[in-house]
Amino acid sequence: MFHPQLGLKGSSSRKQIDDRLRHHPQVYEFFTAASDFTPAGYQHLSDAIQYVQSRGVRQIVLHHPMAFGKYHSDVVAPEKDYPELYRFIEETTGQLIRLADDLNVQVLVHGGYSGPTVEHMVALYPSVQAARDAVYRRLDRFVRAGGDHIMFENSIAPVFAYGDPDQEAEILAHHYRLAFDTSHCFIELHGDNQGLQASLSHLAPAVVHYHLVDSLGQTHDSLTLGTGKIDWAGVLPRLNPHASSIYEINLHDQADCQEQLASHTYLSRLADQLTHQEAR
Repeated sequence: MFHPQLGLKGSSSRKQIDDRLRHHPQVYEFFTAASDFTPAGYQHLSDAIQYVQSRGVRQIVLHHPMAFGKYHSDVVAPEKDYPELYRFIEETTGQLIRLADDLNVQVLVHGGYSGPTVEHMVALYPSVQAARDAVYRRLDRFVRAGGDHIMFENSIAPVFAYGDPDQEAEILAHHYRLAFDTSHCFIELHGDNQGLQASLSHLAPAVVHYHLVDSLGQTHDSLTLGTGKIDWAGVLPRLNPHASSIYEINLHDQADCQEQLASHTYLSRLADQLTHQEAR
């Protein structure tokens, strides 16, 4: 059985870090932005990671920046059509891999995002499969550079989504270290709990990190656990017990992680209930 960890997410700002650290998390995931990759920003991020490590947090994940200018950081973007975005993703991924290697932390890169822009990007390829193959080639290169310091997260898009067994089989064939966002899969499956559970079971051996997030299954809503439609009693037994996890929840106040804490309380109580039922 997966035993919930207190995994919290925040930026490299000291105010957010100190808010999270006072709850003694086992995992801290840094939300990064383009500003973290200027010379001063990069040094600030490095110092922030070491500060979190100095406070006893051993499991640290660096989330690749979600956006560059008006675009999501979609790895499917063809270089010839989006040269600046393509170069930004290349350079920032390389910088994060160097940090991960130096400080023994993890890097998370999105296999894709969602929305009309990524659909336009995919349409630039001869087929959806050709777009997926381009994504796999790029992620393969990142693996060669990052090794056991890099992982890839599922999208709500035609490329790199979980939920379809055939696409999952393609992803598994590359032997990637996977990050599994529960809400992304649930939304991709239009709120199908059985499909989510099947995906969790299928991919569990390859998953090294979870984003535990609730959802109503229609849009990217990032809800506190227990307030959406995900069947968490069905999810918990299907999680890889050796993986790390965080609660990636929309916060009312970025300096107060109370929604993440409420999610942990909910999941911990549910895990206790399931454990007691098994013991009977």
